[in-house]
Amino acid sequence: MRICVFLSAADLDERYTRPAREFGELIGAGGHTLVWGGSDTGLMKVVADGVQAAGGRLEGISVQFLRRHARNGADEMLVAQDLAERKALLLDRADAIVVMAGGLGTLDEATEILEQRKHGLHNKPVVLLNTEGFYDGLTMQLQRMENEGFLPVPVADLVFVTDDGARALAHLKEAVADLP
Repeated sequence: MRICVFLSAADLDERYTRPAREFGELIGAGGHTLVWGGSDTGLMKVVADGVQAAGGRLEGISVQFLRRHARNGADEMLVAQDLAERKALLLDRADAIVVMAGGLGTLDEATEILEQRKHGLHNKPVVLLNTEGFYDGLTMQLQRMENEGFLPVPVADLVFVTDDGARALAHLKEAVADLP
């Protein structure tokens, strides 16, 4: 399975690096490929290190203005001209998507992926890996959107939320197996 992971390129403390490393190791140990933003900094580096250490494959998609941060030693590295092209390439190359802790860029990626899924533009499973309750506010907002009629489909049909990496990966395997 090719798993796109959206997450921060910032250097963060162990509350976030440990789960990122562990999830990367699960991806690699399962023989899967990480499709990610290609950066060799912050949580992006941590998850890629975990994948590589456990024998997985790395497919990075950097963007022109961040090219200097691209990881050397990835199995494949593409450079998009802009963020919109990067998001499209990441989605196109993935079988499934995981959103981990991140800033505005990650939030932008997550909402675009969910909007596309809502409209049926892709049927790839999406997991919100809610490390340390990072996305509690977002999940509350999504539930409010559903409850008050802003979403035409239930939140549960758009995204699976968990704080456990092994559970996230198990969900993705099952969901990808069920795809037509």
